[in-house]
Amino acid sequence: MIKNRIILNLGLLALLLASCQSTPTQDVSVQFTAAFETAVAQISQPTTTVAPIDTPVPTATIVRTPPALPQIFQTTILKPEDLPRTYEADTCNYLQNKWNPNNAAPGTVVMVIMFHGISKETPDNVNGISVNDFKKLTNDLFSMGFQAINMQQMADFMYSNAKIPPRSVLLIVDDRHFAEYFNDHFRPLYEQWGWPVVNAYIGLDERTDLWAENAALSAEGWVDYQGHGYIHNTPIGNSSTDEFITAEMNGAITSLQKYMNKTPIAYIWPGGGFSARAVELGTQLGYKLGFTVNPRGPVMYNWIPQADTVSQSNTFAIPETPAGNPLMTLPRYWAPSARNDLDNVRQIGEQATLYAEQNKTTELEYYEIVCAPTYGAIPTLP
Repeated sequence: MIKNRIILNLGLLALLLASCQSTPTQDVSVQFTAAFETAVAQISQPTTTVAPIDTPVPTATIVRTPPALPQIFQTTILKPEDLPRTYEADTCNYLQNKWNPNNAAPGTVVMVIMFHGISKETPDNVNGISVNDFKKLTNDLFSMGFQAINMQQMADFMYSNAKIPPRSVLLIVDDRHFAEYFNDHFRPLYEQWGWPVVNAYIGLDERTDLWAENAALSAEGWVDYQGHGYIHNTPIGNSSTDEFITAEMNGAITSLQKYMNKTPIAYIWPGGGFSARAVELGTQLGYKLGFTVNPRGPVMYNWIPQADTVSQSNTFAIPETPAGNPLMTLPRYWAPSARNDLDNVRQIGEQATLYAEQNKTTELEYYEIVCAPTYGAIPTLP
C-alpha cells in the first residue's frame, strides 16, 4: 500500500515538472520543492489498521460416561441353588418400567401358592391341607398385608411391572372341582377381602353339570380359570412328542374357549412336568406364563428364582434354567407348608426395596445418559 502511494506521488511530481516547463513564469525549483513536500506528507500519514476478526471457539462437548449398573439383587434367604434370574433383555425398558412411579414399586413381591384338596380332617397326602390350616394360612396372609391378584394382573406385573399390591399372593387351585369347593373355601375370601382365586382346569371332561357350575363361577369373575392340560394324567417331559405337547396345551385352550368363552394365558404344568420344547410350543400357542410345582421362592419383576441342576434339597424338582424361559417356569409354594415361608417372603420384599433405593441414583443416571435420548424421560405421576 505504501509503495503504491509513493509511486503515485512521484508520478504527480513528474507531471508537475512537465507543466513547469511549459509555464516559464513559475519558479521551477519552488514548484518541485512544494510537490516533494506534499508527496512526503502523504506518505507519512498513518495508515488505517484493520482490526482482526475474532473467530468463535467452539464449546467442547462433554461426553458423560454411564456408570456401571448394579448386580441383580441377591438374598441369603433362598437356598444356594435357587438363584434369581432376569428375563428382560432390554436394560432401558427394564429401568423405565422399574422406576416409572405409576408402576409397581421396587420390591413388590408375589407369593404363588398351590392348592389341591382342602379337607375337614388332617389330609392324607402331602398336597392337601385341612380347613383349619387353610383358614390360618389365609388369615396370616391378610394380617401380614398380602392381597390376592388374578392371572391377568400377574402377567401384566411380570411383563411390564404394572402396579399390584406390594405384597401380592396368587392362589392357584389345581384340577377340577365342583362349585361347592369354591363356595365353601374361597368365596368368603372374595366377599370379605375381594380376593380372586385361580383354578387350573383340566380340559377333557364331558360332565355338563361340572362345566355349568364352573362356567357360572367364571361369569361372576372371581374364579379365574387357566389351562392345566387336556388329558392331564401324563406329565410333559423331554421325551414328549410335539403332537402330545400340542394336544395337551392347545386342548386346554379349546375346552375353556368352548365352555367358558375364555382363552387362558397361563399354563399350570400337570404333575410339574415341562421341557424346553414344551415351553417353546406353549408360547407359540399364546401362553404368557407357566407354573411348576417347585417351591423356589417368591417372584418379582425381572426376578425369578431358578435352578440349573437337580439339587439334593429337592430331588424331584425339575431344573428350570435349561428350559430357557423363566416366565414359563415360575415357582409355587405348597399350601401345607406355605405359612412357614410368609415371613421369608416379607423379608425378601423389604430387602429388595432397600437394595433398589441404594442403587436408584446410579440406575437413573445410567438411564439418563444411555436410554433417555431414545426412550424418552421416565414418566411422572399424572
